[in-house]
Amino acid sequence: MAEAYVTLGEAAELEGIQYSTMARRTQRKKDAFVTKTEKSETGGRDVVLVAVSSLSKQARNAWKEREKLKSFTEGVPEGQEAEQKPEVPWYVNMDIDWYIENYKERYYKAVELGNVVRKFLQYDEGDRTKYAEEFAQKHLGKGQRTLYRYTKAYLEASAWADKLQKEDGAGYEFFKVLCLCRKPKETGCFPSIKPEVKQVIKNIWFNEDFARNQGTREMLYEKLTAIANINLKAGMAEWEKIPSYQTVVRYINYLMEDENMKNAYFLASRGTREYKNKVMVKGSRDTKGLQVMQIVMGDEHTFDCWVSYKQPNGKVIAIKPHLAAWVDMRSRVIMGDVLCKDANSDILKQSLLKMIYSEPGGVPEYLYIDNGKDYTAKTMTGRDRNDRSGLNFDNETQGFYKSIGIKDDHRALPYEPWSKGQIERFFRTVCNKFTRWMKSYTGTLTGSKTSDKVEKDIKRMLERGELLTLEEFYEKWHEWLTTVYMHTEHSGLKKMGETYKKPYDCFMNEDRYFKAAPPKSYATMLMMKSENVLVRNIGITKWGYEYRSDELCDYIGRKVDIKYDPDDMAVLYVFDQKGKRICEAYCQELLQIAPKVTQKALEEHLKMQKRQQKRDRERLEEARRPFEELNEQYVGFNETTGGIDLMIGGKKQEKAAKVIALPKDRTYQQGFRAESREEAEGDSEYMSRQAENALKKLRAIGG
Repeated sequence: MAEAYVTLGEAAELEGIQYSTMARRTQRKKDAFVTKTEKSETGGRDVVLVAVSSLSKQARNAWKEREKLKSFTEGVPEGQEAEQKPEVPWYVNMDIDWYIENYKERYYKAVELGNVVRKFLQYDEGDRTKYAEEFAQKHLGKGQRTLYRYTKAYLEASAWADKLQKEDGAGYEFFKVLCLCRKPKETGCFPSIKPEVKQVIKNIWFNEDFARNQGTREMLYEKLTAIANINLKAGMAEWEKIPSYQTVVRYINYLMEDENMKNAYFLASRGTREYKNKVMVKGSRDTKGLQVMQIVMGDEHTFDCWVSYKQPNGKVIAIKPHLAAWVDMRSRVIMGDVLCKDANSDILKQSLLKMIYSEPGGVPEYLYIDNGKDYTAKTMTGRDRNDRSGLNFDNETQGFYKSIGIKDDHRALPYEPWSKGQIERFFRTVCNKFTRWMKSYTGTLTGSKTSDKVEKDIKRMLERGELLTLEEFYEKWHEWLTTVYMHTEHSGLKKMGETYKKPYDCFMNEDRYFKAAPPKSYATMLMMKSENVLVRNIGITKWGYEYRSDELCDYIGRKVDIKYDPDDMAVLYVFDQKGKRICEAYCQELLQIAPKVTQKALEEHLKMQKRQQKRDRERLEEARRPFEELNEQYVGFNETTGGIDLMIGGKKQEKAAKVIALPKDRTYQQGFRAESREEAEGDSEYMSRQAENALKKLRAIGG
């Protein structure tokens, strides 16, 4: 048989030593190693080859296993590679760290066993057979067949380690240890459960109705048994024997834990909304890149305690107060806090104006609002609730937000409170740090457990006067907000690495977005309610009353915009469709049918009619005034300049002078006429006196 040679590098690998060490050995012990040189294919230095027979027994055995592996992976005819390719051992694809973590005792026992195998491989082949039984009993306590099996596995692992190391350059020495370990037991096989039975188990367990009702494993097995009986009657022999209840339970636990289907079951049992809230992956916002007051987030909160509230009719009841507030996303400062019985758009407007005109506060650049109807009303955003585009609008339709200087608003998606995480977390802080100190605290509204609720006899507490009034509660709330929350280190600011860890300090010292607030009088006007109404010939009718003004006469039959203060219904502020102010329309007394009509109301009504008619006549005369009165050379409808007729018809005949008879009544002759003469004479005397005074002044100047 021809002598086999390997390079110095391969010999070093087989011996398990460094290349330089192998080179020195061949030089020092030239008689012990059979070597030869060959020309390098690349034209460099000659390649030194070492005979395999010159290597140690362990190296020779490793070379044999390597060659055996090569015979399977190299030189295989095309089409036969899949059939003759050796099966990859289990440890080749094993994660060594995972195995050590889970089977630490097995791994270190295999390390000791590897030392025994390497010691055995140092014997010559002849001596190895001679001492194998004795060696196995001494070091392993087992027969030589077990020792040979370990040796074969070790040499095979060495060959795989060398092969893979040449392919990617990484070290695979741990193969020589793992090959002596017991293979991990495969989980999830469940050979006693047939594929069709597995699928039926999944169908039942992950059924939406079954999961929503929190179906148990006992219920599942009962239904599985019923299905098996039906299929067996239909002649399906594979359903003759179904797995035991314990096996089915283990299979379900395997699906939930090892197959990572717990979240899928949560989706089936709790629905999409709860899944998004509790399970779906979410991202953290980097608020450090924002300016102070660049984005503020708004929402409403119902306190978890009760207060006494006096209704307009004087009755005192117990309520849970509502809070409308805004949080600056950069500094976490709470602004515009308003407490009320029931929040609405008017309360929201008050909250915004308080944020703008109070300290700390200002006009924000953007709003991040809740999806509730109070925040998304057309009067607030300038667009319909279903329109989420956020486009720019004309001034008259831009809504309350843009009217006070806010650039735009962004709406959170429905039923996704985590998108407003900052203010939602603040409300949780309010519950934990403030509301729990109230005697009337009755537990969190959002608590999923019965134990989260606190039983209190609120009705008796109200009767005994133990509840704070809404005003007293606001004082306690404002004190806690301004003295405790604002000046306590915030975990969110710490997480963002802010220089200032307290909300108030961050708000006052960090870079800030600034925009001048509109005049407060203008903002007060915006607080009024707005409507689009039709002007009738009796004025504007609202709430069973009529509102009139002289200026409204020009808009009869047209629609106008009105603003009004709900607390003062005596006047309407009227604007045209372009936003230009028209007038203030006042509530009129309804005209009673004569003869019950009062003289004052009738006189005012007649005067308004005459003023309207006079104003329209003047406009009509101005419109009819011929241009030739200004320029007689103009040819229009003037007959004297050869004009044309505008309308076809006969010429109008001039009427004769009307003759009237003066009344002989002495009252008329002496009364009205005498008064007229006296007025004329009085005017003459006044002019004479003025003329004399003027002459006196002129003489004084000239003299």
